[in-house]
Amino acid sequence: MPPAIPWTPRRLLVTPSALRFDHGAAMVERAAAAGAEIIRLPADRLSGLPDSYRDSKTTMAVVVAPPSRRRPQPIPPSADWRFDLAEGCPAHCQYCYLAGSLAGPPIIRAYANLPEILAELPPLLGQGQVTSRSEARRGEGTTFECSCYTDPLAIEPITGSLAAAIRHFGAWEAPVQLRFTTKFDAVAPLLDLPHRGRTRIRFSLNARSAERYEGGAPRMPRRLAALRAVAGAGYPVGITVAPILPLPEWQAEYDRLLAEVAEALDGLQPDLTAELITHRFTDKSKGVLNDWYPGSDLPMDEAERTRKLTKFGTGKWVLPRDAMTAMRDAVTASLRRWLPTARLLYWT
Repeated sequence: MPPAIPWTPRRLLVTPSALRFDHGAAMVERAAAAGAEIIRLPADRLSGLPDSYRDSKTTMAVVVAPPSRRRPQPIPPSADWRFDLAEGCPAHCQYCYLAGSLAGPPIIRAYANLPEILAELPPLLGQGQVTSRSEARRGEGTTFECSCYTDPLAIEPITGSLAAAIRHFGAWEAPVQLRFTTKFDAVAPLLDLPHRGRTRIRFSLNARSAERYEGGAPRMPRRLAALRAVAGAGYPVGITVAPILPLPEWQAEYDRLLAEVAEALDGLQPDLTAELITHRFTDKSKGVLNDWYPGSDLPMDEAERTRKLTKFGTGKWVLPRDAMTAMRDAVTASLRRWLPTARLLYWT
């Protein structure tokens, strides 16, 4: 199955400082070759940003990450640390986790100063609270997540940042692991990279009946084919089932999904992890999503949820305890049935 057509920005804005980095200049060259309109800004402040959601989603800005953005942050329960290659995503997921988290129009900001970003990581070796000091996950080494605020594979044809990070971790002679999650399937350029088992590629998957909420992303069969390809290339792999939604016949839907994962990996014995994440939203994210996707039937009725405080003291709407327990029991049972060698990292 050939990969989906790669995403290309219609417009690419680039700041003067970004062009001083070879990595930033290479992004501009790739975008121009792909047919994007290149706009060289007169100053480092982003200007001329689109007002509409649709135009924002087709715009990329190549910028320099400031020191505050280069500094890795703890990111439990996924990994020890988070660092960012970019912010923003070209997909149109109606439950988007970035809604309400990133300020301003939903353009993609790709960072030109990748060498400076990667230079922040070595002092954190052996630090962290998730895998560095966990008996259950210590074998993963110090873990670094690079897909919190973007889908790095989606924009890789323009940025080249993901391949550079994979090479960096492959050459890092230390117990470390790069981690990222993707909904995209253009993995062919990654297959022959010298990853040396130090990058775990996880695919964000969902029930077939949830595909209607994931506009612009390759369908599940493409993602499963990509999962098999990277597992065959020796990468540690993972599945991120998210967000688990209270859909009609959800139990059968998620059981079918995990059966399809097992079928996709048939004959392989990969290092496989699973992360199971139920749907939640905040008042702010609901407002943003309703503005972006008017008419969506995504289940976001507060009367059917329980309000829970986050560690930052803000509120989020999660599934009620009884529903959460029923889902956890059913989905984890399906995981054990179809993928008995998978390590369940967490349920949330």
